[in-house]
Amino acid sequence: MKPAAIEKWHAMMLTNNMSELPDLLHNDAIFHSPVVHSPQMGKSKVLGYLQAAGVVFEGTNFTYTREIIGDGQAMLEFTSELDGVHVNGVDIISWDENDQITEFKVLVRPVKAVNKLWERMGEMLEMQKSA
Repeated sequence: MKPAAIEKWHAMMLTNNMSELPDLLHNDAIFHSPVVHSPQMGKSKVLGYLQAAGVVFEGTNFTYTREIIGDGQAMLEFTSELDGVHVNGVDIISWDENDQITEFKVLVRPVKAVNKLWERMGEMLEMQKSA
């Protein structure tokens, strides 16, 4: 049986419905981006990044291919294709005793995929700022 935090995350990614994401994130959550050097601190910033990623990866054949789950943490490997560029990455997710995500780290390869992700995420985050 998968932990509730991971079950909820998978359900959101499968349906591309992020409406439950605010409840899944801890108030002090931290996001580590593959393209931004400094950690993004706090629920609202993490929410913004994860919602933007949900839009960027919509319709890209995003698929989790492997997962390693431990006590309070998981590594989920994924593949996708952004504008013809193959993306391979991992989401490293930590959660607390209340099944709220406390930390979310994304690593991506190859460099062409990092560049494409940086471009697309930048567009989405700019749209969020102007909304």
